[in-house]
Amino acid sequence: MKNITVSVDDDTYRQSRIRAAELDTSVSALVRSFLERLVRDGSDGSGARGSDAETEDERRGRLLDEVCEDIRATRSGFRAADNLSREALHDRHAVR
Repeated sequence: MKNITVSVDDDTYRQSRIRAAELDTSVSALVRSFLERLVRDGSDGSGARGSDAETEDERRGRLLDEVCEDIRATRSGFRAADNLSREALHDRHAVR
């Protein structure tokens, strides 16, 4: 993996760190994801649309599908039924 250096103004950097934190990721991961989409889709990020360009709703749906697939791939086997009940969590005698 190669490292790159990118210069951005302070406000852009601050806002990107906030957005990355909201997404529970890093600025580097956001940049990497953008560059991967740029190469894969040929999208330049300008918002210009060709006749076959996806709409904003389609893009959001596709991104949501990608995130869900990533979650399924990295957290296989997770089910809400696997969680302990509140009583079991607070049962201090069970660990003795």
